Amino acid sequence: MTARAAISSLVLGGALLAACSQATAPTEEPPSAPTPTPPPSATAPEPEALTRVDSQGAVTIEVTPLNLDAPGPTLDFAVVMDTHSVDLSMDLAVLATLSTDDGRTVRPELWDAPLGGHHVAGTLSFPAQADGRPLLEGARELELTLRDVDAAERVFVWRLER
Repeated sequence: MTARAAISSLVLGGALLAACSQATAPTEEPPSAPTPTPPPSATAPEPEALTRVDSQGAVTIEVTPLNLDAPGPTLDFAVVMDTHSVDLSMDLAVLATLSTDDGRTVRPELWDAPLGGHHVAGTLSFPAQADGRPLLEGARELELTLRDVDAAERVFVWRLER
């Protein structure tokens, strides 16, 4: 390649890069009226506000209750487990318990998730009744405990608004 051809290639490449990277001028939007925000008591908490995270060991676990405000026959929790070094083939239905601050404890009915891999997401379901009454009745706090998921114990706690 001649020097002239090399310079032409560089100039053409630079022009293409400059054309692709030019920012467009921001457009101004007319000011809008502020959107009224409902009072906190009028809305249910966002799921993200309910999510609890535990990053012990090489596994990060996120747990989000799905139906605390309106439980059906089960209390359900979305569970996401992420790692780069641990096989996540454990059955959380065997490793979990759900307890209330008034002393009632239940074991899961189902861990609905694929077994294995390094990124696992599923639903952990517990019975909504304990000792013949709704598990959440009279409770002020709910505690989900996971044992032996690359840490001896992981505890996730939610305060219940009653």
